[in-house]
Amino acid sequence: MEGNKRWVSGDLQHPDRDPNRRQLVAQEQEPFGAILSCIDSRVPPELLFDTGLGDLYVMRTGGVAVGPVVTGSVEYGPMTSDTPLIVVLGHQRCGAVKAAYKSLRDGKPLPGNLQAIVKALQPAYEQAVRDGGADPVETMARAQVELTAADLRSNQDLAPLMGKGALAVVGAYYSLDSGKAEVLVGAPS
Repeated sequence: MEGNKRWVSGDLQHPDRDPNRRQLVAQEQEPFGAILSCIDSRVPPELLFDTGLGDLYVMRTGGVAVGPVVTGSVEYGPMTSDTPLIVVLGHQRCGAVKAAYKSLRDGKPLPGNLQAIVKALQPAYEQAVRDGGADPVETMARAQVELTAADLRSNQDLAPLMGKGALAVVGAYYSLDSGKAEVLVGAPS
């Protein structure tokens, strides 16, 4: 979150982005965090948290949709190199969430494999419909973050790590307008 404060203020350090760092991590990596984020070109985790090479495992899917391969990718850092943090990062004005919301609301499937994203986001849609709110797409995007973070916290392989205090799973939401990432759920103590 310190890196995000630098991003918001424009006081960037650009850490770990030089040939020396490249050489240091060439043989082995020990990222301090894993981030599951959206594919949106406006939400690059390495930039908005002011990090560099070897600092983060980053997985990006449309609308932070998950499935077995994505979940396995998220598990990789904590289970193989003791990465102590997972962040599920949704964002403002998410196009994938908006498309899924309209598809589900109107009962019109999206073409090709886009329908797999719609299916993965359906629980968030249902929660958004129940919760209401001024902007149902934003409600759905936040719900997707919370549901995904909850699923990861209850994951049979990650839950024991959390129980030992070796892992935190945080849900966060990024504002395209301000550049700020806010923690929604799971802030480490």
